[in-house]
Amino acid sequence: MGLTSCGKILVILHQEHSSAGRFGRILQAQGFQLDIRRPRFGEPLPATLKDYDGAIVFGGPMSANDEHAWLRREMDWIGVALKEEKPFLGICLGAQMLARHLGHRVRPHPQGRVEVGYYPIHPTEHGHSLCDCRFPNRVYQWHREGFDLPNGATLLAKGQDFEAQAFRFGKAAYGFQFHPEVTLAMMCLWSIRSGERLSLPGAHPRHRHLQGWLRHDAAVARWSEAFLRAWLASGRAA
Repeated sequence: MGLTSCGKILVILHQEHSSAGRFGRILQAQGFQLDIRRPRFGEPLPATLKDYDGAIVFGGPMSANDEHAWLRREMDWIGVALKEEKPFLGICLGAQMLARHLGHRVRPHPQGRVEVGYYPIHPTEHGHSLCDCRFPNRVYQWHREGFDLPNGATLLAKGQDFEAQAFRFGKAAYGFQFHPEVTLAMMCLWSIRSGERLSLPGAHPRHRHLQGWLRHDAAVARWSEAFLRAWLASGRAA
């Protein structure tokens, strides 16, 4: 059953034609409006989140270690959500920016391995208690860098090559290294436009991406809807 909310979610994207994917569809179905901003292309971020129910920073092809002025400003801006204790979610690059904002390094795997495809993760007890749907144990990944668990954060899920896969900081700030928002169309587009990444150490060939989607996406979809409800409820409770 959808929420009766008429609230608004700030959506931060990093490419001209990228989208909020599954998460955008779920939030709109739950009654939320999406305010989409692309700071990379000069669009400003709000000085406060008082008119928003939450904010999501999605991924992108750049590194959280890049020295772009817009990226540094966006990383600093995360402090607005943390200070106001608004529900905040960083996905892949967004999670890495959150980790850097909290003072932790983002770096490649020491052996140069990547995660591109579906990989197992191991939810912790805290991860399983996030919502009324069990945390998925195999998720879609598309990254070459990772981060250590920030000081004061709660580990929600861990992986093998990149241990910190999901964490919570404070009351309502979350970072996910993986991509629960990905749709089949997004997965196909990424594997074609950035196909060179499929040859990196640890990456899966394209046919295994489709196999993983067919086997694991239904569980990720169910969990995504339940998580977003619980995530936004945490902000209303605060």
